[in-house]
Amino acid sequence: MQAEAQEEEAASATLPPTRTAIMDGHHSPPAQPDRGGSFNYDIESTDVGGAWAGPDASSEALLRYDDDGPREPLLRKRTVNTTSQIAIVGANVCPIESLDYEIVENDLFKQDWRSRKKKQIFQYIVLKWTLVLLIGLFTGLVGFFNNLAVENIAGFKLLLTSELMLKQRYFTAFLAYGGCNLVLAATAAAICAYIAPAAAGSGIPEVKAYLNGVDAYSILAPSTLFVKIFGSILGVSAGFVLGKEGPMVHTGACIANLLGQGGSRKYHLTCNWLRYFKNDRDRRDLITCGSAAGVAAAFRAPVGGVLFALEEAASWWRSALLWRTFFTTAVVAVVLRGLIELCRSGKCGLFGQGGLIMFDLSATIPTYSTQDVIAIIVLGIIGGVFGGLFNFLLDRILRAYSFINERGAPYKILLTITISIITSACSYGLPWLAPCTPCPVDTVEECPTIGRSGNFKNFQCPPGQYNGLASLFFNTNDDAIRNLFSSGTEKEFHMSTLFTFFTAIYCLGLVTYGIAVPSGLFIPVILAGATYGRIVGTLLGPISDLDPGRFALLGAASFLGGTMRMTVSVCVILLELTNDLHMLPLVMLVLLISKTIADSFNKGVYDQIVVMKGLPFLEAHAEPYMRHLVAGDVVSGPLISFSGVEKVGNIVQALRITGHNGFPVVDEPPLSEAPELVGLVLRSHLLVLLKGKTFMKEKVKTSGSFVLQRFGAFDFAKAGSGKGLKIEDLDFTDEEMDMYVDLHPVTNTSPYTVVETMSLAKAAVLLRALGLRHLLVVPKIPGRPPIVGILTRHDLMPEHIHGLFPKLRKSH
Repeated sequence: MQAEAQEEEAASATLPPTRTAIMDGHHSPPAQPDRGGSFNYDIESTDVGGAWAGPDASSEALLRYDDDGPREPLLRKRTVNTTSQIAIVGANVCPIESLDYEIVENDLFKQDWRSRKKKQIFQYIVLKWTLVLLIGLFTGLVGFFNNLAVENIAGFKLLLTSELMLKQRYFTAFLAYGGCNLVLAATAAAICAYIAPAAAGSGIPEVKAYLNGVDAYSILAPSTLFVKIFGSILGVSAGFVLGKEGPMVHTGACIANLLGQGGSRKYHLTCNWLRYFKNDRDRRDLITCGSAAGVAAAFRAPVGGVLFALEEAASWWRSALLWRTFFTTAVVAVVLRGLIELCRSGKCGLFGQGGLIMFDLSATIPTYSTQDVIAIIVLGIIGGVFGGLFNFLLDRILRAYSFINERGAPYKILLTITISIITSACSYGLPWLAPCTPCPVDTVEECPTIGRSGNFKNFQCPPGQYNGLASLFFNTNDDAIRNLFSSGTEKEFHMSTLFTFFTAIYCLGLVTYGIAVPSGLFIPVILAGATYGRIVGTLLGPISDLDPGRFALLGAASFLGGTMRMTVSVCVILLELTNDLHMLPLVMLVLLISKTIADSFNKGVYDQIVVMKGLPFLEAHAEPYMRHLVAGDVVSGPLISFSGVEKVGNIVQALRITGHNGFPVVDEPPLSEAPELVGLVLRSHLLVLLKGKTFMKEKVKTSGSFVLQRFGAFDFAKAGSGKGLKIEDLDFTDEEMDMYVDLHPVTNTSPYTVVETMSLAKAAVLLRALGLRHLLVVPKIPGRPPIVGILTRHDLMPEHIHGLFPKLRKSH
């Protein structure tokens, strides 16, 4: 069994927070239970100002900083509590917990491990590969369904508008176009705001935080999956400047989480095989595969999906996970290829070139000269500057939107409708400002295009002419990208058309992200980057050997590098999209330059959003100021602990007045010769033990055989979707409250510990690298009580540390 450790910073996401009074910016301590022999040590050196900042204290939920320090205006009305960290998931404010990938080595685990046979190990391996196969299969099916639905819904809307325009009923055409967009947008916002607010936005920051060890029930809930799929379809079909690629990553993670729940006891959908996955460690691996499958389904880029999971999403990686992730994305690629071939026979309605964006630029081998390389370097610099500016402006816009979104669902819907009207007005109105251009005589494609997709949209132009701006606005986003990437079309778009389109897409992409609709950033960024890349290619046309379509590809790469700050995965995704391996050196060059330039301004867009949402993300490296502190500086007491044989009443009272999810177990005489740290016992394990009522009348240490006979290792496995046992579900008589329970059989006797004088930087790296939820801090000097405190991820957050040591903020 790979059991899950429970952290002291958060109770179940469904538990109401324990409230305490606030005195001078600190939590005042609640009444302490009668210890009944338990060890309760108040740390003198770290008890700052008398604050009760026990294992779950979240001082960042109380403290607000000015421009010199951390700010979280999106959480400015967060509920004060002592049991959880509050963060924004999608557009929903909710308490969060930490995940734990540590194996709980107690007597039950050891007995289960000794009794496990080769057959059971084989079952586990087969089931794990079966689950990743199913993740790839279902994610591929959802990706195809998304594109099929978008192409048919958006295609119907565009065909209706085109037919009205051909009849010169222009105002009626605008009403039809804007009305369709409005209905689709309002529906998407309504289901998101009322059913699953966590489905709003990209979802990549939430998945990234989950794989870092941050959990909230709503992140990967079934309702989130439902809204993510249908909200994304409606949002993209509504003509918003957003993509379905980010939501597909979240969708893949939700599918993986649903399959990896270990079944459901409530609905009798479980079996002995599925019990192996009732732990955070295996779920983490499956969700990593799901996120990679989402990218593969969105871009038809299986290798890019693996690299995305490695570079951006996952915080922990190993070779076995690489192999399973690659297998998952390969399944996605096979599923999509088969379904797309099926659609080529015309059985999928309006599904045609659009959707599953794939641009084949490999028809000719590119050649480039010195002036082209110089232009590409400039393009990288432009991408870095535009990317840094995009992230800065997006940060400010999201903070402004928080004032609207916090007012409730109706205001979220109203904001979405407002952006929809603006988008429709731009998409329909701006092409009227563009000139009509005679169709080129040597074109292979139909000109002008009558219908949904194509390079040469007729719009309001007379026969034999086309509107270049309409060719970009009056297509789906995928078709617009295909038009920008097209080769041999040097004179198709006027410079004024490209400048107008870039300005509109850049601004609309900024104001669209943040509304209550599932929305990705990849497509707006690719659109804007491809546009200014084509501008550079058109300007250099007489002296350049590269086609403007390839400059559009490089522009898209530069803007992706400037906003996302990903290099390897973006490079491979773009090459898989375009099937043009000859562009590899240039794409690498432009990505490295744009990322380097943008890093000098701010963080990547997903990293910014993680911080903005208040998600306690642990970076791979420690902050410099942590080297001036030791582990004992940031843990504070009093600390609630239990004796190895504890009174039932004390345990029940401690569970009721705190939200701690981990308690040190300390034996004292007569159970031991001197105070001795036995290990750590989890809240969930205590609840199962109390429910079984394996109590004793005398305070004596047992062999634990009765507990081992009464329970199995899987009785203590983690429940799916956070629906675990709660203390409120248990009732005890007065007689039972005076009895005792032996905690030794369920205590993790091998917890990770650090000495109190260890550098906080080293302790932070250790906690993150091992994926721990609790890190016990022990005293350096013998003779002192055996436990100083417990270090968790919330103790390592900058807000908490700067709250304890304000001078650090001024000096760093």
